[in-house]
Amino acid sequence: MKDIPSGAPRIISWNITLRCPLKCAHCYVDAGEKEASGVLSTSEAFAVIDQICETGKPIVVLSGGEPLLRKDIFEVARYGTGRGLRMVMGSSGYLLDAITAGCLRDSGIQAVAVSLDSANPVLHDSFRGIPGVWERAVQAIQFCHAEGIHVQINMSVMHPDISEVDGVIRFGRDLGVNDYQIFFPVPTGRAHLSLFAGPAQYEELIREVLVRYRDAPLNIRPTCAPQFRRIADELGIRNNSWGKGCIAGITYCRIFANGDVTPCPYLPVSAGNIREIPFKEIWNHSEVFTRLRDPEEVRGKCRVCRYSTMCGGCRARAYRGAGALTSGWCDGLVHPGDPGADLSGEDPFCTYHPEETAG
Repeated sequence: MKDIPSGAPRIISWNITLRCPLKCAHCYVDAGEKEASGVLSTSEAFAVIDQICETGKPIVVLSGGEPLLRKDIFEVARYGTGRGLRMVMGSSGYLLDAITAGCLRDSGIQAVAVSLDSANPVLHDSFRGIPGVWERAVQAIQFCHAEGIHVQINMSVMHPDISEVDGVIRFGRDLGVNDYQIFFPVPTGRAHLSLFAGPAQYEELIREVLVRYRDAPLNIRPTCAPQFRRIADELGIRNNSWGKGCIAGITYCRIFANGDVTPCPYLPVSAGNIREIPFKEIWNHSEVFTRLRDPEEVRGKCRVCRYSTMCGGCRARAYRGAGALTSGWCDGLVHPGDPGADLSGEDPFCTYHPEETAG
């Protein structure tokens, strides 16, 4: 494997716990009552932050499960803030009351992404598995605003219905939220793709979102849907803040609860464990990340596609191959060279067909 230059990571998502009070049908790590085996301790979490700082100053997203279930979460956030990192959090909002919002502010959390899948409380709660989640998510947004914490809404698209996306954005604007990540679930953990009618409907929804909000004073980004860059280009829509469609292993990675580092939360291929290999070494020299950064490794239609540099194809769906259209996999971590692992194949969820094909 040749040496591929690597830059500093820009965003790191950290599943700091797998415990969660909710029962979301689309949870990508199958979070619940039990903690992950070998979860990093407080002192180990501090050491992880020290290692991250050796590579640069990325945004660190404390996620889960539900990160607020960790008793040391404010200590970890405060330590990262003290080291000069931009510490943010992803939460369902279920445990985020007024007192907690104040603690987040005091620990240096600069932004919180709150999950809101529908403007309809009944639908949102049905996705999340227990009643009352919607109301608490809305209150969490208000509590964060009251403490001066920036809020982003994360919406997981459960059905290819533009009215649902419109509803969330319209409701979010009434709450004073201008930033939205529209997630298109990848089949990991408890998620499954029966939620979608198929790739064509998936792309049509992306197209509708881009057209409808092209001139809106909002920051809206389809996520886990790198084809949105190609669709936007076809529509003549430009946004310099978007970056490449799939950034897994390029400017972004995930740290699992036990210290394993993977390209993204939906691609459970371990590039190494922080307990055994320094994060800087994993980031700069692991086989997994080196392959993802090498355009010559890409195969199939993604290799010859004119949009390859702006899109890149979803590497998680490519890893799953044709099975990404029919079934999911558990979030058990695998290692390079395991049978069936294909980081460099074409994205089976893309409907675009380049004029040329490659093997």
